[in-house]
Amino acid sequence: MTRDQLISEIKKKQSFLCVGLDPDLEKIPAHLLKEEDPLFAFNKAIIDATRKYVVAYKPNLAFYECHGPKGWESFKKTVDYIGNDVLCIADAKRGDIGNTSSYYAKTFFQTYNCDAITVAPYMGEDSVQPFLGFENKWVALLALNSNKGADDFQFLKNQDGLHLFEQVILKSTNWGSPENLMFVVGATRPEYMNLVRKHAPNHFLLVPGVGAQGGSLKEISEVGWNDDCGLLINSSRSIIYASNKDDFAKCAGIEASKMQAEMKEIGLKKGLF
Repeated sequence: MTRDQLISEIKKKQSFLCVGLDPDLEKIPAHLLKEEDPLFAFNKAIIDATRKYVVAYKPNLAFYECHGPKGWESFKKTVDYIGNDVLCIADAKRGDIGNTSSYYAKTFFQTYNCDAITVAPYMGEDSVQPFLGFENKWVALLALNSNKGADDFQFLKNQDGLHLFEQVILKSTNWGSPENLMFVVGATRPEYMNLVRKHAPNHFLLVPGVGAQGGSLKEISEVGWNDDCGLLINSSRSIIYASNKDDFAKCAGIEASKMQAEMKEIGLKKGLF
């Protein structure tokens, strides 16, 4: 999916919502455990209930890999079912020496036909560049995260007073462009969003942490918005686990529609919709 196609989808649906597909067998409704493929049965129902409200889905690989070959099969079926009209982000957080990264890239972009992949930048340019060599594919580079442990490294400053997350953004903008590189920035860090936008004014930001983690959609939209929206707000648990009963899909759709309605209001005020 190209940047123009993504922006078009955002305007058409008046939404910048991304739903994380993190199916946990201990949390999904019990009746689905009788299905031949409970993970895909859960995801399919969630996708059917939320598709008209979202512009992206983000399956987290950990929830599939732990089940071995069956989990990978569930992942493939999920990606195929998502289709081409919304962005499919493989939340895999890969990143390794160049040759290894090139095979990770082939895995997710060619074998599974995902549109984007989350990548860890710790090993530097040659670990990220292989993912950027695929036409109409995206890298979502980890920059500023919501977890407590992010403080261990991401806020360390260099002699110029730049936080490590700022250095990551500044350096990596030379590796890719706003057409194929976005940054992962946690919704619980709104006070630093101005620094993110200072260094990456035109890039899309994938923003997890709205909903169950306590991030504010309104606050993030106010400080992270750019001329093209430039935001993909990810919500997982608050949508997909809105209910653990037979009505789980209906409840997921209701929660997604609430977020889309709030996003529509924001977009109208910003003059994008």
